[in-house]
Amino acid sequence: MHRALALAAQAIGLTDPNPRVGCVILAADGSELGAGHTQPAGQAHAEIMALRDAAARGHDVRGATAILTLEPCSHHGRTPPCCDALIGAGIARVVVAVEDPNPLVAGQGLARLRAAGIAVELADAAAAETSRELNIGFFSRMRRGRPFVRLKSAISLDGRTALPDGRSQWITGEAARIDGHAWRKRAGAVLTGIGTVLADDPRLDVRLVPTARQPLRLILDPRGRLPASARILQAPGEARVIGPGRAHLPALLDDLGAQGINELHVEAGPVLSGAFLDAGLVDELLIYQAPVLIGDGLPLASLGALAALADARHWRLVDAVPVGDDLRLRLRPA
Repeated sequence: MHRALALAAQAIGLTDPNPRVGCVILAADGSELGAGHTQPAGQAHAEIMALRDAAARGHDVRGATAILTLEPCSHHGRTPPCCDALIGAGIARVVVAVEDPNPLVAGQGLARLRAAGIAVELADAAAAETSRELNIGFFSRMRRGRPFVRLKSAISLDGRTALPDGRSQWITGEAARIDGHAWRKRAGAVLTGIGTVLADDPRLDVRLVPTARQPLRLILDPRGRLPASARILQAPGEARVIGPGRAHLPALLDDLGAQGINELHVEAGPVLSGAFLDAGLVDELLIYQAPVLIGDGLPLASLGALAALADARHWRLVDAVPVGDDLRLRLRPA
């Protein structure tokens, strides 16, 4: 299963809107016959890639075990059902990390395998959790109809994200910026506001780590102030402007979910970040804290005033990881 999960991770930045899935086919003695991960939407899923790999190696997979990080699909989408391919190949046993949350699958793939006489097992809780985390946006879209929202910010020790005029390049070091691009790569879309564009003229593409595709870049610009020369509009990748009357955040998330966006990466100034936080729409904070003091400057978010400290919103620490000279914090609502 560790090998299959590692293969699934290789599909980050490749498969959206489909989930990231890995598959390993094992012989009775535990040796690997074939392996693969899901390809871009409309192309082969992990099971098909593993079966092709086994065939290319000259292996017979009849009676073999397939290790999968997600339940095989049972419906006709852009490709035929993967459970039928496993049945047709003569696979005898399937081990799955977690069931597919897609209502079109949701246990039906496993049922089809069992009906065909294939032994089906679910892996341990750790494997299930790892697979869900790899596909946290897909699970969010299937269950809630909207993407998983990750709000990223770089801050100083005194909690500043920019100088008073909005300039923020750069608070953190190069290692943190590279790591930030790796997280940006996960997203189906990156969202920012017109204030950030006017202050920093960012590109908000993925360029510091290899990627097969660029996330869609979204600019919230309700008053039409975006300059035609803005770097965010330039290739590579697509950019869209969200103009007047389209800035209602919950409706925007529903619309992005309908478009197949699994993870939304928000990199914005304090006003837009505060709006997401005040509305309770942030699923994860991704904070890079630099060992610097800025003094007067902009905060992470402009939030509404509290009547009492007891009303403060609490967050649960997921992890704290040194990245170069900076510290990366991931937090989720408690």
